[in-house]
Amino acid sequence: MIDLHSHTTESDGTFSPAELIAEAKRIGLEALAITDHDTFRGYEKALPFAKEAGLELVCGIELSTKFGGATVHMLAYFPWTPPSAEFRLWLDQLLESRRERNRSLIEKLQSIGVDITLEEVEQQGRTLTARPHFGRVLIDKGYVGTMQEAFDKYLDESAPGYVQRREVPVDDAIQRVIAAGGVASLAHPVRVAKNNWDTLAVWVRKMASAGMGAIEVFHSDHTPENVAFYQSLASQYRLTITGGSDFHGANKPSIDLGTGYRKNLAVPYSVLEGLRNSRR
Repeated sequence: MIDLHSHTTESDGTFSPAELIAEAKRIGLEALAITDHDTFRGYEKALPFAKEAGLELVCGIELSTKFGGATVHMLAYFPWTPPSAEFRLWLDQLLESRRERNRSLIEKLQSIGVDITLEEVEQQGRTLTARPHFGRVLIDKGYVGTMQEAFDKYLDESAPGYVQRREVPVDDAIQRVIAAGGVASLAHPVRVAKNNWDTLAVWVRKMASAGMGAIEVFHSDHTPENVAFYQSLASQYRLTITGGSDFHGANKPSIDLGTGYRKNLAVPYSVLEGLRNSRR
């Protein structure tokens, strides 16, 4: 069993890189990909612990992109060679766009009566400060009781505190991943195009035409019907299959590493072999 979608404290997870490797070893994973948002810091910090544990660690990242007026998350994997210096420089620019959004989000929350500062939120984050870190402060200060309530009341796209982040076009992100020696995979397609299967099929076709090489068929949010449909899209557009839990630790307490939501996940090692064989 493997897991190709996980997050550490270097983005919006609650397990440190060392703790994540220890958990992967404890549950018997054969391989793990760390896919923090916009940074490789968690992967890099985890490398010595993975080597000591004898765990195969895959270099990955999760990117927020824009397609059809909507936010689309793209996973990028580098199973052959490390990502290029040019790609890392581009990531620095993405991190700065996050900082800009965070400053605007603080201003908006303050304008609706929420007593919160950027310094408080950044103490929760490390390399990257994201909305779950805002949620943690809102919980600590008594504005909400749970992370879900924080998003519903303040941080989700339909909530009064939401601020849109500047996101790169999906075509641009895909081409940058390819140029950096990686393969781009559509993350959790159940959240794309509001799970309208007809629209999703069109979007996947267009992304595949732009160079996207894979689709995340297995995910904690996917039903068996979802899995079957995404497998059909992978076959139709000659995409490699990827899969993972999208583990965030306490920020998503119902999701377990490796086994997902109520053990609805079991990604075989052959998925990683397929990814490694997908170079065109």
